[in-house]
Amino acid sequence: MQFRKITIIGVGLLGGSIGLAVKRLKLAREVAGYVRRAASVKDCELAGAVDYATTDLLAAVSGADLVLLCTPPAQMRSLVEQFLPALKRGTLVTDVGSVKADIVRELEFRFKKSGAHFVGSHPMAGGEKMGVRAAKADLFKNAACVLTPSKQSHPAAVGQIEKFWKALGARTLRLDAAQHDLLVSRTSHLPHVAAAALARLVLDPKHPQSQVGLCATGFRDTTRIAAGSPEMWRDIALANRKNVAKSLDGFIGDLTKFQAALRKNDHRAVETFFATAKTRRDNWCACGAAPASE
Repeated sequence: MQFRKITIIGVGLLGGSIGLAVKRLKLAREVAGYVRRAASVKDCELAGAVDYATTDLLAAVSGADLVLLCTPPAQMRSLVEQFLPALKRGTLVTDVGSVKADIVRELEFRFKKSGAHFVGSHPMAGGEKMGVRAAKADLFKNAACVLTPSKQSHPAAVGQIEKFWKALGARTLRLDAAQHDLLVSRTSHLPHVAAAALARLVLDPKHPQSQVGLCATGFRDTTRIAAGSPEMWRDIALANRKNVAKSLDGFIGDLTKFQAALRKNDHRAVETFFATAKTRRDNWCACGAAPASE
């Protein structure tokens, strides 16, 4: 598989990692990157993530065979409306957003009217560090990547986008956009909320200074993802608010039961809480699927 030109809209951690992987694997003769700030142009090129970066959106997408939207979801619709006139017919377009239903609903028909083919994607990869300097060519190796085609999706386009992610090393699966949003509210969005809540509580400056000194590797590992971009996670949580709220109901309910067991000094219930968690996690690890880093 090789494209003549691939354009990455937003060359940060994910976009930069895509660019590095594409260049290493020689999946395109030309890799262009669009960035908002002139200061970012040099960073992208020095990182080797693109052949060239530009703040000219229309120039970036002109002639592209594949366009990847790697900006925060809240920015995608506006950017798409701006660059649609420069898009050639038959261009493949995908994204990396972690909330899919709104993106598919808002973007699919716009691209179809212009003769392009949009297929939603969500690579379950990333990290707490942001920006192109944190990009890695092997970021997607063994990571799950969900495709969310709809009834309107062009079958050949879905197949080509799937081959692209597989070429980057990802394990692909297809889900309905609404089902995807429900499932990731538990596996991705809820853990970020939990990590943030834990960091807020434990590291509250109202506590004695000795509290911080007692935060060891368990606390560090559990709260690692709380270091992610607040703006990005604000957008994700609000875009998937109904599902995240529903997942929080289940999480809070489980914690409430555990709290009641503690108050009753119920040894069996407390042990069962931990034993069930251990068994389920051990079984998950033993299934052989490498966990995504997001």
